[in-house]
Order: sequence, then C-alpha cells, then structure tokens
Amino acid sequence: MNYPRVYNIMKPVLKALLFACSMLASTAQAQADPALFQPGLISDGGVFGLALSPDGNQAFWVQSQGRRIALRIMSSSRVNGVWQTPQIASFSRDTQWKDIDPAISPDGKTLIFQSNRPVPGKPERKGFDIWASSKTADGWGAAYHLGNVINTDASESSASIAANGNIYFMKENEEAAQQSDLYVSRFINGAYQTPENLGPPINSKERESNPYVAPDESYLIYFSTRPGGYGDVDLYISFREQGKWTEAVNLGQTINSAAAAEFCPLVHQGRIYLSRQVKQGDRFIENIYSFSFDAEQYRSRR
Repeated sequence: MNYPRVYNIMKPVLKALLFACSMLASTAQAQADPALFQPGLISDGGVFGLALSPDGNQAFWVQSQGRRIALRIMSSSRVNGVWQTPQIASFSRDTQWKDIDPAISPDGKTLIFQSNRPVPGKPERKGFDIWASSKTADGWGAAYHLGNVINTDASESSASIAANGNIYFMKENEEAAQQSDLYVSRFINGAYQTPENLGPPINSKERESNPYVAPDESYLIYFSTRPGGYGDVDLYISFREQGKWTEAVNLGQTINSAAAAEFCPLVHQGRIYLSRQVKQGDRFIENIYSFSFDAEQYRSRR
C-alpha cells in the first residue's frame, strides 16, 4: 500500500474531523458559560455581529462558519420568550455575495449592513459598501445602496446608526497603509454627507474599527489595537462632551480578555453584546456574549 499517497488523500478529511472535534469541544465548554448568547441555537462557534430590534424580539447576526469564505446574515424571532429556528435574512439569500455587520436603527425601521454585492453604476467596485433594508408590514424589504457619497471605492464596514440617522463606520486610512480609522457620515436634509474622519483621540496610529454609537451619540464603543490592552484587540469607550470626544477607556477584563479578540459591540436594554474570536489553525472560533452594562460607570475612570 502506498501510505504517503493514502495520507495525502486523507489529510483534508483528517483536518476537517480534527476541526469538527475542536469546535464541538469549544462549543461544549462555551455552553457552560452563562455569558454566552443562545448557545447552540445562535452561538455555535461560527457567528459574530449581533443586532437586536428595539423590543429585543428579533435578532440578526453573521454566519461565518469559522471562516470568511461565505458570509451571510441570519435572523431569528423570539416568540413567547423562545428564540425560533434561525433563517437566512430575506435580503441575504444570494450566496455569491458576502454580507456582514447588521445594525438596526433606534426606531427599528431601518437595518443597515455591508455587502460586496454589485453597486449600481460601479461595476469596478469590489469592496464592501453600506446597504440598507426598510421594515415593512410583511418583514424586511429588498436591500438598497446608500449611495456614493457615504460609500467610496474604499471598503466601508462595521457601521452603526444613531437616532438622527448619522452613520459611524470603519474604512482604511488613506494615509496609513493597513490601518483603519472610524468615520461618520452625517444625515442632513435626507442625504448622507461626505464622511468625516473622527480624528484623535478616537483614532490612533493603530487599528480602530467596529463602532457602536449610542442612539443620542453620547458615547462610542469600538475596538482598537492600541497598546495597553488585555489582548490584541480590545473594546474601548469614549464619551462626547461639549462637542468633543474624550480619551478612550478600556472596558476592562470582564469584557476584554487576553485569550480572544473582542469586536462588534452592541448595547441594548442594559446589556452589552459582543463577539469573541479565537484563532484555531486556519479558522476561528467565534461566538456572541452578553454582560450587564452601564456606560456611565466608565465616565469616572477617565
């Protein structure tokens, strides 16, 4: 028997089995964690980026299956206190495109997300743009592009929307290769304006991404790779005072960890929801977690 040839044939199968076993072990371990959001049903080792409706009875998130090859948005509704079997969101069913980072407006009428699907009139554009879907009597409507002022040929992602329609998001810093900054596009007279770089102290020489903006824009939570954190990627909070953003404060060891990257924060009804990612071989273990949260406790720590 040609053992090297058999091994080469079986190698992908063995890798898949080993990964499946590690996923099962990680999921079993995670299910014992009370902070895990809906273990098994939603948090299954390959999800990130939770969005919740204002009443908390509809959830959207990204199904990654531990990789970035296929990304689609999933949805579940809570009926009589019980989350139902997840379904692919109506606007995310075309598997040839990648859809990420859903966020629902504070009034519950608009859902924004990012997609690399074709942009009308921009066949050359390949990165992520910000799209939206409107709530209707029958559910969520067809996706529509938010235009080529807020969106550019650079990739826009990780968007969050305030009550006044202003959208905060991440894109690459044109002046610093491989680094990303946070921007805001203001919604004025029914149109999105040219994005503004938030500048320091929000942005640093490191990577900043995944903003969550409070409905009244009183604070901003986001991830940064700046030095002094607990892991490679930590979540920070900055407050808006007298029209200016304060120095960011690390959210601490309960929320941030040394063993994982924390990202995609969401504050909803007194809790913070976040995604945690652990690299395992050529894949990720990704789940959604939830903790009791009061933003004001961090204001005095500045």
